[in-house]
Amino acid sequence: MTMVTATPPAGIANAGTSDNRNVLLSVRDVRKVYGSREAVTRALDDVSFDICEGEFVGVMGPSGSGKSTLLNCISTIDTVTSGNIILSGLDITQLRSRQLSKFRRDDLGFIFQDANLLDTLTGFENIALALTIKGEKADAVRAKVDSTANMLGVTDVLQKYPRQMARAAPTRCRGARHRRRPETGPCRRAHRRARFAQRRSPP
Repeated sequence: MTMVTATPPAGIANAGTSDNRNVLLSVRDVRKVYGSREAVTRALDDVSFDICEGEFVGVMGPSGSGKSTLLNCISTIDTVTSGNIILSGLDITQLRSRQLSKFRRDDLGFIFQDANLLDTLTGFENIALALTIKGEKADAVRAKVDSTANMLGVTDVLQKYPRQMARAAPTRCRGARHRRRPETGPCRRAHRRARFAQRRSPP
């Protein structure tokens, strides 16, 4: 069995319920079934919960209890068998392919356990990649990368490749890149634009 626990922020009225708080994520009666006939696995069985803005959420359970499946369904990596997942008022289980692509590009970021930085790009280019795929102008890319890097303390590794970074730096670069991380579709063109943004901007 998978348990979802949410710790509400201090100072919020009715902390035990979602009253007077903005619900960011609502999962309703979600089921995920793999296989067919005799070989059926119910990874998720009528899972429902709300997560409000400002909560810190933990998903706990033994191996094979459905934790990864739940997160994959919420992040649109996988689809539900039935039920609804509503994020900021949008039912993502009803989105078509093009709508999902736009949603992932504009509103969703994936942060995996591994850094997943591209070895052939510098720290700056790895962070800028998400913005260039989205179509941001070069000047705006530089400003946003600098702002994010300064906030996360990785300005000193922007010109380094992942293999040259200290252990914690790739993780922070990953977080910076995923603030608004799009799908990695036209990667080759985006790589060139990321490098172009870096060359155009002053050091």
